[in-house]
Amino acid sequence: MDRLRKLTIRAKMLCVFILTTLIILIVNFFMYVNVNHMINRLDEVYLSNISLNKLADTLSGVQTSMTDYLNTRTSDAMEDYYRNEQDYSKLIGELNGRIYGNDLKLMEKNIRSMSEEYLSLTNQTIDAKRGGNVEKVKARYEKATKIYDYINTYINSLNNEQFHANAGRYQALSVTMQYLETINIVTLLLVGASNIILIVLLTRTITSPLKELAETADEVAKGNLDVELLPVVTQDEVGSVSKAFNQMIVSIREYIERVKQSMENERAMKEKELMMETHLKDAQIKYLQAQINPHFLFNTLNAGAQLAMMEGADRTYHYVQKVADFFRYNVKKNNDTVTLAEEIALVDTYIYILNVRFSGDIHFRKRVDERLLGVQVPSMILQPLVENCVNYGIRNIDWEGEILLSVYRMNDTICISVKDNGIGIAQETIDKIMSSQLKAADLSKDSNGIGLDNVIGRLRLFLNEEDVISIISEGENKGTEVLIYIPVREGEYEDV
Repeated sequence: MDRLRKLTIRAKMLCVFILTTLIILIVNFFMYVNVNHMINRLDEVYLSNISLNKLADTLSGVQTSMTDYLNTRTSDAMEDYYRNEQDYSKLIGELNGRIYGNDLKLMEKNIRSMSEEYLSLTNQTIDAKRGGNVEKVKARYEKATKIYDYINTYINSLNNEQFHANAGRYQALSVTMQYLETINIVTLLLVGASNIILIVLLTRTITSPLKELAETADEVAKGNLDVELLPVVTQDEVGSVSKAFNQMIVSIREYIERVKQSMENERAMKEKELMMETHLKDAQIKYLQAQINPHFLFNTLNAGAQLAMMEGADRTYHYVQKVADFFRYNVKKNNDTVTLAEEIALVDTYIYILNVRFSGDIHFRKRVDERLLGVQVPSMILQPLVENCVNYGIRNIDWEGEILLSVYRMNDTICISVKDNGIGIAQETIDKIMSSQLKAADLSKDSNGIGLDNVIGRLRLFLNEEDVISIISEGENKGTEVLIYIPVREGEYEDV
């Protein structure tokens, strides 16, 4: 029943039409089979009479062809005789040869016995004629003719008896045919009535909900929203419309309620606006205070650099100046678009600071196509990669660590490679990084706060593509390479 409710109107109509059509086809097939069966039985009624008539005709042919041969002794007459003799032998072979209590079957047996004797005599007569024995020909011909007359008499008697018996069977079959005709008419009437009932029920399931929907919609049009929701019995198109209509009424009621409530809350919102303006002013003051700290840091570093220069500590002056430049870039450029040249300069500054810190242990090389230095990139995308190479790649290895920065063009893509010869990275970790599942692991305790996940996210937003970076590591102690892909847009860097 639930499945029937879920059917669409089209599916329901198809089911009804298919069902009624199948019923009509089944009834017609039943009538066709029964009528054919009755016709076949009617044909069989007089089949036995037809067989006996054919038997009598073939017997007459044997007698006539034998007489013709005896009179003419021609080869044509002999051929006719043997052909009729073979046909008659086949026919009597189909007759009953066993003893039965049935009189008709007993007469068939007698005809068959006399026919076998008759054929034997005719063959002997033909042989005697061919041998020129006139006395045998005459005696056997007369005996064969006498048996021929007996056989004809038996065939006629049997034919008459079977005709009377078949007449009774024909009458019974005729009555059965009339009875079958009556049954078929009644069946067709019942099927027709059933089809009408099914169609009426189907149309009622469609029109009744539509009538209720029309009446309810008329009430809503008059402004009465307190109407009862329509009962949704089926899940067809009418059920969907009824459900949507109910949802519309509920939505209108909720909307009116929300409007009333919003009007009540409007005064309270105006009071809150005044409070929000006060909080906003407090936030702006705190924002200005937060900007004081970086500027204080830069001013302090500049003061230290000037003090070192006055005292003649050139290396200290240069170092403090580099640190100030690094942090100034970090703060000012964090959300800007910069050139690749600026990013590489920041990396140079970062490597310089690290080498002062670690006594020149960081071996850094560059292989840069200078024609690509004007490429626009998000700020702070190379320094975090170099920082990861130092912290996670070459810091604690037993051999000499090296970092290589490469910038080159490959077809329609500008490639930026940051590669180290450190401890490498497991493929499982690479997968987690690329799926943004390893955010915290990107940051070391000395990090500037911009992790690899941050770099990947900003590159995807900047380039509006997903495939912007790849991480390659051949295994443990075989180093790691991070590749950034920047597509060349039409008209850019055509000379490279």
